[in-house]
Amino acid sequence: MPGFVLLVRPRGDDDPTMRVGFTVTKKIGNAVVRNRMKRRLRSIARELLPTDGIPGSDHVLIGRQGGNEREFGALRLDLARALRKLGSQQSIALLPAP
Repeated sequence: MPGFVLLVRPRGDDDPTMRVGFTVTKKIGNAVVRNRMKRRLRSIARELLPTDGIPGSDHVLIGRQGGNEREFGALRLDLARALRKLGSQQSIALLPAP
């Protein structure tokens, strides 16, 4: 099971800028654990989103239980697979634009 959930929502404003957000709930652990998870998510996003992200969309990574224990390479591979899968779809139907 992946250590995070990826949500991607096209903005529909003709701006090719990609935006990214991170969230980790208190259910995951205390502040130290949550901040470590966010640092790990920021690191893989910084590495993969510029090349594999969807232009003009908002990307949100939600940390899940067990994400801190998961190997960093496995997290990177999970995000790469998710972005590749989204990129191969011609129409993004995850969340409609407002």
